[in-house]
Amino acid sequence: MQARSALFDLYGDYLRPRGGRAPVAALVKLLAPLGIAPPAVRTAVSRMVRQGWLHPLRLVSGPGYLLTPKAARRLDEAAARIYRTGRSGWDGRFDLILLHGPLAKKDANRLSFLGYGTLGDHAWVAPRSADEVDTVLVDAGVGYERFSAAHAAGSPGASEVVGKAWDLPSLASSYETFVADLRPVVSAVNARSSDEEAYAARFRLVHAWRSFLFRDPQLPPSLLPPRWPGASAAGFFDRHATRLRPAADRYVERCLQSVSRGGRVGFSDT
Repeated sequence: MQARSALFDLYGDYLRPRGGRAPVAALVKLLAPLGIAPPAVRTAVSRMVRQGWLHPLRLVSGPGYLLTPKAARRLDEAAARIYRTGRSGWDGRFDLILLHGPLAKKDANRLSFLGYGTLGDHAWVAPRSADEVDTVLVDAGVGYERFSAAHAAGSPGASEVVGKAWDLPSLASSYETFVADLRPVVSAVNARSSDEEAYAARFRLVHAWRSFLFRDPQLPPSLLPPRWPGASAAGFFDRHATRLRPAADRYVERCLQSVSRGGRVGFSDT
């Protein structure tokens, strides 16, 4: 687990609801159960400041970092997709984008994160529109046309489009692997486990689930194969994320309080 990615998970899942700020010492304590060393945290924090995700500030307990508005928006969007069981239905229309030129890899990755797949070098499609798309393409400096489109053949024809835009067999296999890999991690936590163990297991569960933000466009059931593994994987995730949350929250609160009482514990920010 990379420190920068873990910090996004930490802020999004635990610190965003607590004001989006934390002392550096708390960041170190909260990533330690994941095997992430203090120097890696320091490097990742500095990088996130340069990229505009975090803003340094002075707290009573020492130096700390606050989410920038850009980061807060991105994490709120991600949270809505991570905890997605109650997602609304589909109106039968795709958001279709025709580009006037090629996209750089980083911009293509941003479209993929927003749920868009490719139909060709210059055509992108998603089952629902994302407001951030216009900003992404303007920043990329690529001209484009954007349409709301429904397939004349209805869902059967739309399924053909989906098969071209996304590799559903590979995605299905990834969901099956996710459940197989994470089941022993979360099942090992029971009533005798410590809060720290529950926190570490839940963190790994959310971290692994978060990777699907970059791969799964969250298609409506009418466009998915029967017995779609993503549905059962989502149920598995929701069940264990909810079960482990109280103990994980207790651990986070205890770490934040211990840093607040003890000042700059275990970390020197210079």
